[in-house]
Amino acid sequence: MGSTVVLDEAAARHMRVLRLGAGAVVGLRDGQGSIAEGQLVLLSKSLAHVEVTQVARVAPLPAVHLLVPVADRDRMLWLAEKAAELGATSWRPVLWRRSRSVTPRGEGVNFQSKVRGRMEGALAQSEGAWLPQPFPEANLERALLAAPPGDRLVLDPAGVPLVGPGATPLREPLIVAVGPEGGIERDELEQLREAGFRSVSLGPTILRFETAAIAALAMARTSLGRASHIDLPEES
Repeated sequence: MGSTVVLDEAAARHMRVLRLGAGAVVGLRDGQGSIAEGQLVLLSKSLAHVEVTQVARVAPLPAVHLLVPVADRDRMLWLAEKAAELGATSWRPVLWRRSRSVTPRGEGVNFQSKVRGRMEGALAQSEGAWLPQPFPEANLERALLAAPPGDRLVLDPAGVPLVGPGATPLREPLIVAVGPEGGIERDELEQLREAGFRSVSLGPTILRFETAAIAALAMARTSLGRASHIDLPEES
């Protein structure tokens, strides 16, 4: 505390839009569990200087990792925002077989940068502490090899209910795979099952991939609760 941090042009632009001036109290977060409060001491076109007055450390929420489809760019960016708002732990786009017919689809280094930007903006708006860890797109085989161990789920209309009477209780870490528009091919679904994924359903209707991902993430967050979300003393 008492130190001054220098924020980049994007943050300075946001502060100018809000018409903040010297002395304004602003919130800061690093996306890695540290949140802070400070006073704006200098604002220019390209930089903002903030004197930090208070720092806290927030433990992460129960881990929920998303395997999302490589799909329409705009819809993926919308999903990235909502995933950050709901506190997804990580985000890995999967190039399913049916992803290849989509255009324009969200992939590549420039798109990854846009995803991170959307997530950072959503994190600030939702006052979260942890940014989802974004990974580059991968084919299904590589995505399965990289997926962490844990309770592995794939969204499938033919699966058992994700929550409700008779549903298997969810456990963290949780990994949720979301298929592309048109669904997951039979052999891809078999690959998932061989990798330990069990099929779960969100209800009787077919959902768009972004709707399905957000619904599953919200249900998982409610089911797993906030037991591990506690304030910790900041290390000196």
